[in-house]
Amino acid sequence: MDRPLPRRTPGASGREPRPPKPEFGVPSHELRERAAGGWERFLRRFLAGQVDQESDS
Repeated sequence: MDRPLPRRTPGASGREPRPPKPEFGVPSHELRERAAGGWERFLRRFLAGQVDQESDS
């Protein structure tokens, strides 16, 4: 056991950083983006239906 210990750089533990755990009751970023996209699609379809109804009158 005359070998010296290997040299380490500060902070290098070899572990991969993980994303933080979501807080209870808080929607994830992905869920909020998906909901926003769905809302935009809903509004586009709704407005397209309103335009069609007005042109029929």
